[in-house]
Order: sequence, then C-alpha cells, then structure tokens
Amino acid sequence: MSADIAVDSVDLAATGGITQFPQLSDEQLDRLFLHRPQTVDLHSPIDHLAIALGATLYVPATRDDLTSVIRRRAESGVTSMVIDLEDAVADEDEATAVERTIATLADFAHDNWDRLLLFVRVRTTDHIETITAGLVPGHCLAGFVIPKFEAESGAAALDTIAAVSADWARPLYVMPVLETPRIVHRETRDAELTAIREVLNRHRERVLAVRIGATDICGLFGIRRDRDVTIYDVRVAADAVAGIVNMLGRSDGTGFVITGPVWEYFANHERMFAPTLRHTPFREHDAVYFRQQLVSRDLDGLLREIALDRANGITGKTVIHPVHVGAVHSLSTVTDEEYSDALDILDRDGGGAQASAYGNKMNELKPHRNWALGVMNRAHVFGVTRRDISFVDLLTEWAGDR
Repeated sequence: MSADIAVDSVDLAATGGITQFPQLSDEQLDRLFLHRPQTVDLHSPIDHLAIALGATLYVPATRDDLTSVIRRRAESGVTSMVIDLEDAVADEDEATAVERTIATLADFAHDNWDRLLLFVRVRTTDHIETITAGLVPGHCLAGFVIPKFEAESGAAALDTIAAVSADWARPLYVMPVLETPRIVHRETRDAELTAIREVLNRHRERVLAVRIGATDICGLFGIRRDRDVTIYDVRVAADAVAGIVNMLGRSDGTGFVITGPVWEYFANHERMFAPTLRHTPFREHDAVYFRQQLVSRDLDGLLREIALDRANGITGKTVIHPVHVGAVHSLSTVTDEEYSDALDILDRDGGGAQASAYGNKMNELKPHRNWALGVMNRAHVFGVTRRDISFVDLLTEWAGDR
C-alpha cells in the first residue's frame, strides 16, 4: 500500500450523509485539517459507519419537542443519537413514548432528513415490531439499541430485526448493550460472552457496534463512580470491560467495534483530587481560561477517560449532555503524527521495523499493522489535523461555535 493510495483514500469526495464537524466553516476546516473528515452514510462500509457514531447522545422519547431537539443537535455537530424508550421513560409513559417516536421518524421521512445516525433503544421485542410497522419510505432510522443484551434474549431480538429489515432497501443496524449479571460476574462471564459472540456472528452484517452499560455494571455492586475517577479506576467494572474487549473486540476479523462507557457528569463540584488536565498545551495555545472552563465542567475527567478508552481498544462514547460531544470528537481526529506513522507502516509488506518520521519511536510493521488500518479508517471519518494543530485547537473552535 503506497502513501499516495492512502492519501487519496482520505480525500475521496462524497455527498449527502453525515460529516464530522459540520458546524465549522470551510475556513476553519482548512485551517485545522490536512485532510478533512469525509462523508459517510448508511451505505458506507460498516467500519466507517461505526466510527462515525462518535459521541452518542441519548434523548428521552417522552420529550414533546423530540423532532426539533434532534434537528438542533445535528446542527451543533452531534452525529449519532438514541431515542430512549427504556430507562429514561417511566412505565406509565411507555405508550406515549412509542407514539412520539413513531411520529418523529415520520416527520424526518417527510422531510427526507438524514443528518445524523438515529437509533431507538427499546424495552421489548414488541417495540421493534411496532416501530418498524410505522416506518414510511425515506425514513432515517439507522437501527435499534438492545439493552440488557444476552445470548438467548438477544438472538430473538436480532432475528426480529433481520425479519423486519427485509422490507427495506438497506439494513437496520443493531447495537447491543452488555450490562447484565451474567456478563459481569466472573463465574458466568466467559460462557455468556462466548455465546453472545456466536449470536452476533450470525448477524455480523447488521451489528454496528457493541455498547457497554457502565452504569448498570457499577450498580450490580452498589457503586456509583465519582467524577474524580474514570471507569478504569473501578476495578470490577474495568474487569468486565476488559473481558468484553478481549472476547468481542479482537482485530483478527472476528471482533466488533466496542464503544466507550457513558460519562454522566457535566457540572462543577467540590474536588477531592487535583485536575489531571495539564496546563502546558493550553498555555501554548493561549487558552488558559478555556482550560479552567473545562475543569469547571468536569470535562478534564472526560478527556482522561476518552484517552483510556482509546488505549483499551474502544472507539466513541455514550454521553448524556451535548457539551461532551466536542471532547469526544476532538480526540477522535487523527493527528499528523499518527497519520505519518500509519502511512509508513502500511507502505510496505514483509515486516521489519523502522524509525518514525517524527524521530520519536519505532514502527514495527507487522505488530502495528492492525493499528495503522484502524487509523486510516478513523482518518476517513474524522479527518487528519495539520501538524501544528492539537486537540486544544479543535476544542476551542468547537466551543467557540456554541
């Protein structure tokens, strides 16, 4: 694979669909990116589509302004949302929530609107059948989120989605959420994850990503993690996450994209520990006050957890507030250094090692190949930043557009 071929693959033009950082102007994009984010749609390769989820924002299906709030979030840079019929909806409001979900999907179909990847998190398999029965041509539904996913019950949900998808020209994708005791408890975890892998493999073409239900996982132990710690500091939860990635996130062709656990804090609080966000990058970009704003909103903890997600083979993240989206997307872009290393690794076959063009590491061509392929997929979706651009620049541009 030559460098020229790799660069061309990132520069391919596309029309329609979803593009990251849509709220930034052409001038901003040219200043920030060596290669701009490219457009993906529901016909794109599934790897690109999964990466394009970015920060997935949930919204209760009971909101009376459901259609307008989804439109506003898309205009502000959100690229995936989930209409929630499960935990965010009281039992007595279930029927109203389903009605509003169907009405919202009809509104978007009428306008032929497809500005983000839109999913519905269901409570029961019956919800899948009810909602798909109400779909009309031109709908923008990307698929369903299946909570409390286990092999036995999940197989029935996947079979139902496969059946109802037959009526449409494109697939309805599935995102299972792993969060139940059989997955978390050590004595049942391996057997359950093995069974889940077999179920997901039977529907590989429609499994967009596997999501991790961190709140439910912690709840099994009576834990609510504090904003001063990441999910990886909660050892029982980190152990479950590691098991899920180990079994379902392999890069040998048998794995799936795994998305990051939810970050659920967005307001200031009294801290026990000092902020972990370094001062230097912000001083260098004349953004010291902006750093203070991030710390005051607990976004320094989110930034740290995103970095740890990436280090553990996890892509994207579940979020509960629009302020989180800029952080996730800014750290999802490919740096010039990453891109340079990936091109060097993919430039020739046969193995061996060579110094990075940046002169600060060794690139081992065989062990790092899967990493490099992942970088190229991310480069297509989130773009490649210019050499002098850091996540601070991206975050400040995103925040400045608010």
